[in-house]
Amino acid sequence: MKRRLLVSALAAGPALLLGWGLLPPRDRIGGSSSLAPLAGHVALNGWLRVGAGDEVSLVMPHCEMGQGVHTALAMLVAEELRLPLARVRLETPSRDSRYGNVTAAVDSVLYFSPEDSEPGTRSHAHRASHWLLSKAVRELGIVATGGSSSVADLYPVLREAAATARQQLLGAASLRWRLPLAELALADGVVSHGSGPRATLAELAQQAAATPPGDVQPRGPAEWTLLGTPAARSDSLAKVTGRAHYGIDVRPPGLLHAVLVQGPALGSRPGAFDADALLARPGVLRLVRLPALAGAAPALAVVARQTWPALQAARWLAGEPGHWQPAPGAAGRLDSQAIRLSLQHAAHAAAEGRAGFVFRRQGDADEGLAAAADGGRLVEARYDVPYLAHATLEPMNCTAQVEGGQVRLWAPTQVPTLARAVAARVAGVDEDAVDLQVPYLGGGFGRRLEVDFIAQAVRVALETGGAPVQLLWSREQDSQHDFYRPAASVLMRARLGRDGRPHALVVGSAGDAVLPRYYARVLPQLSTRFDLPDKTTAEGLFSLPYAVPHLRVQHVATRHGVPVGSWRSVGHSHNAFFAESFIDELAHAAGADPLAWRLARLQALPRHAAVLRLVADKAGWGRPLPAGRAHGLALHESFGTRVAMVVEASLGAGATPRVHRIVAAVDCGLVLNPNIARQQIESGVLFGLGAALHGRIDIVQGVVQQANFDRLRLLRLHETPVIETHFVASDDAPTGLGEPGTPPVAPALANALFVLTGVRRRELPLVA
Repeated sequence: MKRRLLVSALAAGPALLLGWGLLPPRDRIGGSSSLAPLAGHVALNGWLRVGAGDEVSLVMPHCEMGQGVHTALAMLVAEELRLPLARVRLETPSRDSRYGNVTAAVDSVLYFSPEDSEPGTRSHAHRASHWLLSKAVRELGIVATGGSSSVADLYPVLREAAATARQQLLGAASLRWRLPLAELALADGVVSHGSGPRATLAELAQQAAATPPGDVQPRGPAEWTLLGTPAARSDSLAKVTGRAHYGIDVRPPGLLHAVLVQGPALGSRPGAFDADALLARPGVLRLVRLPALAGAAPALAVVARQTWPALQAARWLAGEPGHWQPAPGAAGRLDSQAIRLSLQHAAHAAAEGRAGFVFRRQGDADEGLAAAADGGRLVEARYDVPYLAHATLEPMNCTAQVEGGQVRLWAPTQVPTLARAVAARVAGVDEDAVDLQVPYLGGGFGRRLEVDFIAQAVRVALETGGAPVQLLWSREQDSQHDFYRPAASVLMRARLGRDGRPHALVVGSAGDAVLPRYYARVLPQLSTRFDLPDKTTAEGLFSLPYAVPHLRVQHVATRHGVPVGSWRSVGHSHNAFFAESFIDELAHAAGADPLAWRLARLQALPRHAAVLRLVADKAGWGRPLPAGRAHGLALHESFGTRVAMVVEASLGAGATPRVHRIVAAVDCGLVLNPNIARQQIESGVLFGLGAALHGRIDIVQGVVQQANFDRLRLLRLHETPVIETHFVASDDAPTGLGEPGTPPVAPALANALFVLTGVRRRELPLVA
């Protein structure tokens, strides 16, 4: 098997690269000088300070968008310091590169065989590639929340930072009291000795900052008293009482309100209009023309003192066809049905080996398909999925102020580093002149990895004479001008032997590449005319875990002109539907039980097999169900987490699918907070179920047809099933949880519907 590594070429000589590669990665912990001075606080390292009230301040680079990461990461610190969780406060990071997300950057580039996901089996190539790329992205230091990576990235870092601080505090007390360090105890924010001496963290902090930590050993799971428990989330009370502040709630003094106006069709731009008539409308102060910014087409922004008059004026502008010119070239004629046919042709070419990039090859799949040793059966199927919108409940918004060469931003963003960079570019200032505050995010799902709405807000703020302005996208603007999950098509062919074993498998897929388009928008200085292969287009296909002697996975990266971006679980979101639906077809073609057939192909991957066995046991696989109900099964690994899922479904009125129960078995390493972990799987399940049943974006003559929630269907309360989540006990480091619950839902449901109807559903959504 060939293992491939995709990395951008470094502009350096071989000797320099070799010397740099042999050096250890730069430290991510840092000393007390790594943090800027803060009155009343003492920094112990680059992540932690001690305040006068014995509270510990933790630098928090990751945003909170419902995933519970602010609680989970604070628990790591509270555990090491034996401190009540409520006494860990969060602090906005500086621009130091140590706060960059190494895991997300590495995982977006590297890809390897499924066998490399098993601890202890990783090849030298895997380890060396991971080492070098981790070093490179450590230097870039891009702060980002995405790829289900927040806990995975900071688990070792924060444990070490907190354990280092603990040893410094204990060491300071040992020196002060001249007592053996081993006899000191740390609990509830107090260092004590059995003979009587006691000191709070604040009393020891100054001396601790100058005390070498000595041997640092983070507490192991056997010593945990907080981690592993269902500790209450730090954001829950504020959110349920309405006191939580999101980007749309920001209200600095003198705030003006702006509403974005984009043309009805993708890529359309402002034409001629009567500016005087617009400015004569009540409450309207200004009209700002916006150039193309960070991937967004040219647009308009209506500025007013209140949101309502700006919204009314914006709707008037958007509803006047004569105000808008069509996009140049073919963009104005975009049609999702025509794109679907184009994708099917491209996937066919990939399956035949005539086009595309080969992400995985072992043996000779084409020869194996043509003539298996014992004849057998050829199975072929094509699957299609549509474009999907993110539909975050909080529409795109950003508040900006440009005054005196300084930029202030209040932005619900997943990428603070890139937000600062684009704001600086638009305002013509240095990045050090940009102050960014990140409030709670009312949903992200990848949409807030983009920076178009931030660039637009700064551009409007340049026109308001120093007054802060909040730019708001209406729901219609948000739905019709998203960066959509790409539509995709796949053609899969397999040869089964007479014994039902898969002899050869060819996977040909097609869809627009996400990452090259994204990098061109957010890092234009790195944009090139040539795309490197994008692993997200084929993830979940090249990582197919089942043993097949002859295999080829090939993808055609298309360019259809529809703006595309990362959507929750990215390529896994649809490739799991392709892969696990076809695997189910192979099991039925072999006359085998779908669970047994899968398990027989997983002998080299015991952790994958373990989640399958667990979900089968908990769901009652093989046991009788109520009349009219059936089980469907799926298994998928994404973001380092293995999820097996059983869906129990029936057919309702008009043969509409009805889901009663979903059981998930999850191997995500150590579970830091079982309540938060369970919530994330449930969230991913509901997100995936809504998309599987209803999710679609249709484009006719360049216009997105789903403008609001009347046609952009979300999952409704009566459609929500019972969800059960079971975790595999593990001592491995935590892996991702925000996204892995989404991919297996659609194939498990489709497989259940086949049992009910005898008809394969090979296209999403499942409800017309």
